[in-house]
This record gives sequence, structure tokens and C-alpha cells, in this order.
Amino acid sequence: MSSEQGSATLEGTAFDLDNAVMGPTGRPYREFPEPAPLSSHGPARVIAMVNQKGGVGKTTSTINLAAALAEYGRRVLLVDFDPQGALSAGLGVNPHELDLTVYNVLMDRKVDIRQAIHQTGVDNVDLLPANIDLSAAEVQLVNEVAREQVLDRALKKVEDDYDVVLIDCQPSLGLLTVNALTAAHGVIIPLICEFFALRAVALLVETIDKVQDRLNPRLQVDGVLATMYDARTLHSREVITRLVEAFGDKVFETVIKRSIKFADATVAAEPITSYAATHVGADAYRRLAKELISRGGAP
Repeated sequence: MSSEQGSATLEGTAFDLDNAVMGPTGRPYREFPEPAPLSSHGPARVIAMVNQKGGVGKTTSTINLAAALAEYGRRVLLVDFDPQGALSAGLGVNPHELDLTVYNVLMDRKVDIRQAIHQTGVDNVDLLPANIDLSAAEVQLVNEVAREQVLDRALKKVEDDYDVVLIDCQPSLGLLTVNALTAAHGVIIPLICEFFALRAVALLVETIDKVQDRLNPRLQVDGVLATMYDARTLHSREVITRLVEAFGDKVFETVIKRSIKFADATVAAEPITSYAATHVGADAYRRLAKELISRGGAP
């Protein structure tokens, strides 16, 4: 192989493909730089974690990416935007015992968003919780003026308090998800490594394009995150190949492997970065945080 064939450049970094260790996405594996500390906080970059298919690792990824970003000194607000309240429960907050949630913030202008925000057990990570009340917002918002921008207006009041806001969306493409996309600068699409999951992505991308065109011109896809990957199966490897064919460099190089430790950490109401700090899953989310920052997806 000639030197022209045997080397490649990825974001300005030259690789020797003959000797490179290839990552699961078929690109040369590389380490991302340790993020530099921030001298000040805010304004926040808002990222919506979206996939209308359930069970793809949205909530797990939201919690663990937030914890990893916080380890690098970023102040993070998590917004639970799913009436099931899984994000809140995953951080040890009982959704059914809450007086104020994101629902009250959306539906009652007298409620200050800061009143509804909870500190979590993770340093630098705060939570705007949700419970089943949020399911009523989908119906009630229909009659609101500028109904797609209600969440955006609420988050603007605290954007200078945080570096990153992560919105954990419900598995649907309804009005709540459109609100999240309208408030966001970027979208991360967690995608389980199964073919059925791939089929739903086209509709999601179409929705993102419509929101970008009609409501939020700044919106962009920050990346597609492959989750529950099992390198031992041909199926997982083929799905990753299809993902890269469809999305190219939009697919994060970091891949989240399937592990029971994620479920154990959820039961303990902790991110894996503290529950099993040296586990490969914890390292994967730290790498994802570094990759997101190096891509410009987070400050």
C-alpha cells in the first residue's frame, strides 16, 4: 500500500492506517484531550437527548454524560422531560413526592424555574424533575400562544448558571419533544445497536429538519451515540457499519457497550462514574464527554 493509501486525516490529525488500532465505528481509535478548566460558567449550551423509540439508553446516557461533564468542571442542569420521571428516579428523587416540577414551570408563569430545580448527589449537577403531571402538558399546551417555545423561555432564565443543559426527552415526537428541540442548540441521538432502532431514525431526522427550518435555525445534530453495543455479535457490528454509512462523522467514535453495571447503578440511583468509577462503562462516558467538548458540542 502506498503512503497515500495507507494514511488518513481525521479532523486535522494524520493517522497511519496500516498500524492504527481501529475503533468499533471503523475509524482509527484515538484519545481525546483532557478538557481545559473553565474560568467562568454560562451561558449554557442546551442539548436534547432524543429518540422516539424507547429503551435505547437515553436516560442512562443523560445521567452518565452529565456526571462525566461535571467531573471536568462543567456545571450541568438535567431536565427530565418524560412524564415517567425515569431521570428523576435515577438520581434518587421520588417523582411522586414533588410539589414543583417542570410541569409547573411550563404551565404557570408565576413559578420561577429556580424554585423547581433540585441539587443532586452529584457535584455540579442539578435536576429539573418531572412526574406524571407532565403528560397533561401535551394537551394543555396546544392552546398556548407560541406553544413550541415554552421550555425555551423557561430555560433562558437560568442559562447563565450552567455550562450545559441536557434534556431527557420522552420516547415520542409530540409537542414536548418539539419544545425540547426548539430550546436546544444541539441534539444527541442515542441509538441501540439493533436494526429495528435504525428504522425509526429517518422520521426523527425529518422532525429535526422541520424544527430547524421553522422554529430553531441554530439547531444541529451533535452526534449519534451507539449504545448497548456487543462486539461479539455480527448484528451489533453490522448496525454500527450502517450507522456510519448513513451519518458519517456525526456518529460519535465513543461507543457504549452493553453491561449489567448500568442497571446496577440505576438501582443505586447513582451515575456509573461514581457507582463503579473504574468500570469500562464509566470510562466510556468520560470519553464521550471529552469527545463532545472536542467537537464543540459543550464548552
